[in-house]
Amino acid sequence: MAILLGGCRKDLCYNHYREAQFDINWEYAWERDYGKHWPSIWSVDTYGMTYEELQPSMSESVTMLDYNEEGEVSQNFFTSESGKAALTEGTHSFLFYNNDTEYIIFNNMASLPTASATTSTRTRSTFVNSHTDERTVNAPDVLYGTFMEDIPAIDIHQTLALKATLRPLVYTYLVRYEFQTGADYISLARGALSGMAESIYLRDGYTSEKTATVLYDCTLASWGVQAIVKSFGAPGFPDEYYSSRTGQREIRHYALNLEVMLKNGNMKTFDFDITEQMQNQPRGGVIVVKGLIIAEDEIGSDSGFDVTINDWGEFEDIDMPVKPM
Repeated sequence: MAILLGGCRKDLCYNHYREAQFDINWEYAWERDYGKHWPSIWSVDTYGMTYEELQPSMSESVTMLDYNEEGEVSQNFFTSESGKAALTEGTHSFLFYNNDTEYIIFNNMASLPTASATTSTRTRSTFVNSHTDERTVNAPDVLYGTFMEDIPAIDIHQTLALKATLRPLVYTYLVRYEFQTGADYISLARGALSGMAESIYLRDGYTSEKTATVLYDCTLASWGVQAIVKSFGAPGFPDEYYSSRTGQREIRHYALNLEVMLKNGNMKTFDFDITEQMQNQPRGGVIVVKGLIIAEDEIGSDSGFDVTINDWGEFEDIDMPVKPM
């Protein structure tokens, strides 16, 4: 009785807790500066929005995977601000990501070196891809992540207080197709960005060498067509907030496509090589192509009125879900 009143002896206590308490912070970045210095040269008059308007918002909830020294993995779910997890004895590594995505597909999560995220397949019957070996995909959702490695063991009846800052793993490209003539003839528009990373490794933020073509819809403006496109960024590229891997950077080629449906129901396609623009924008930025032309003879005799066009009809994109590998 004296022992029970005086404290909790190890062989008699029924509350042998060992836990970690996490405070979660977010970094709201939509592009990384590799030489363009967009914040300092940004113009609302040019881009029609502030630089900050492109920043992602906080996600609704977070998944934390706990990898213990025995090779076991447990899953925990936190709010966007904090969370608590019970720990086993020994060292631990923690992997965090937001879990409120629609198109993100997580693969090989049982193994830290191969844990990755990709996005679902999307097809377009009218699109002729110059990068013929690439899968065509949906733009990925906003994805955040962070990793804590080899957190030291704590004793029983202890709570470990930790801070986790989730940083973007998906970035944004503002794509502008500026027309010299004929922008007012366009009824619908959609585009494609080829040569982008197909997936990203969650442990270190390194993008895969394998590439994909991102398909997306566009909005119309008086000067042409615009799209806000999310992507994992350039393939085979290390993020500055993670451990970089050694090796020579490969010169890659990137392509931009635009399909427009004209007001008479005809379709016109444009293709561009944007390799030079991508060289110092591996993690988000602004892509601009200028001088596009739709001639009056391309709109035909129907140029004086608009036909009824609700969507792309037979050209409509088809989302193809894929199973995690």
